[in-house]
Amino acid sequence: MMFFEDIPVGEQRTIGSHTFTADEIKRFASAYDPQSFHVDEAAAKESPFGGLIASGWHTVSVWMRLNVRDMQRTTQDRQTAGIPIARLGPSPGFDDLKWLKPVYVGDTITFESEVVAKRKSRSRPGWGLVSSRNIGRNQADEQAIAFTAHVFVEMRDAAPPEEE
Repeated sequence: MMFFEDIPVGEQRTIGSHTFTADEIKRFASAYDPQSFHVDEAAAKESPFGGLIASGWHTVSVWMRLNVRDMQRTTQDRQTAGIPIARLGPSPGFDDLKWLKPVYVGDTITFESEVVAKRKSRSRPGWGLVSSRNIGRNQADEQAIAFTAHVFVEMRDAAPPEEE
């Protein structure tokens, strides 16, 4: 992870893609969002959606998995190159979560993230707060999900000195 000072507002990245299958949609929904249009194909056909769709929470969970994997790859690349790594703190939450388009069986959602703001933390000395706008687009380039996430990132001056 880059230090707070090194993260540019406007930085964009694609964090990954995922294709949703009927089995995983039903499995996730059975455990966490058991509404009929997520778990029962016959009932879903009669719903306003006209077919089985992924839970919005499933879509957000996939984003989280891909986001963490992207951060892990970035951290590994920095470690391999001998570049110092900042600690990532907790997330105080997100804003403006919108499920804009249903995610149907077979849809591939590609998730993109853009840093839209950052500021030094008033409550956590040595940390900054980074905000990113996250969008998931389907294979037709239609936005299916959008939200703004916030996370604390260590500032360079707060990092412990490197061992020699």
